[in-house]
Order: sequence, then structure tokens, then C-alpha cells
Amino acid sequence: MAKALIIVESPSKIKTLKKFLGSKYLFESSVGHVRDLPQKGFGIDVDHDFEPEYAILPDKKEVIERLKKAAKQVDIVYLSPDPDREGEAIAWHIASILPKGTKYKRVTFNAITKDAVTEALKHPRDIDQSLVDAQQARRLLDRIVGYKISPILTRRVEGIVTGK
Repeated sequence: MAKALIIVESPSKIKTLKKFLGSKYLFESSVGHVRDLPQKGFGIDVDHDFEPEYAILPDKKEVIERLKKAAKQVDIVYLSPDPDREGEAIAWHIASILPKGTKYKRVTFNAITKDAVTEALKHPRDIDQSLVDAQQARRLLDRIVGYKISPILTRRVEGIVTGK
């Protein structure tokens, strides 16, 4: 039985990782984000410090079930989405959907080479909450601007274009 699960963003990375690491690991892909602000509605609780109200993405239910099932088969999960703030947020969202009590760590590599991957696995770390917070702030600002300011801008631009 594999002792660890490595979850990456892109399924295309799995084949290469299997060549490097062999059967002592399980591999899964999140195929990007698994949660986001809801598609309908504002999704931000402005009365409680702009707390985001995340929802599981409709097309990710099967992915999440697969990740949960794989996590139950191992001792530890290595969250390995891309090494940027978006990847950090994806890792944080994946961690939030794992079965209760799942042990996990964040592992990042900048290249898909045997040396880079094996070196990264020697240095697992916690999720960097500052990077997660930075991504959340950007996402919330996108939503606030999109919901609150875009309609105003649309009316203004239409007025300029139509001469009203």
C-alpha cells in the first residue's frame, strides 16, 4: 500500500511523477480549483469582516470524492499545486475538503525533474496562509468590483456611447 498521496493541479504531471517516484505514492489531480465563491449571489458576508462564502464547484464533485477516497488510503497527503499564490489557495481549498484527521503538508517544485521533485519531498511545509490570504483578497476584490461597480460602469459607458 502506498504511504503517501501527491495531489497536483494538472493530470498531465502524474505520468511523469509516477516515473520518478514509483508505486510508493498514489497520485491524483484536482484539475485546478475545487471551491470558489458561488456562481450565483455575492458570496461575501460584508457584515462579518468580508468573510468569503465558498462553495464546491459543480463540476468538481467527482474529483473531490476521488481525492477523499485516495486520502483515506495513505498516511499523509502532499498538496502539490503550482508554487504561486493561486496554487497555495488551491492547496488550502483541497485541505478543507479532505476527511477529518487527514495529515497533510504542502510540497512545491518549480520543475518536473526527478531531482526537483525528490528534493521538494524532503522539505514539506505547512500551507502559507499569507499567500492564501493574498489570493483571497484579490478574489474578493474581483467579486466586489464585478458585482458592485461593473453595473455602474456599464450604465456610464452606455450613456457615453449612446450620447445619453
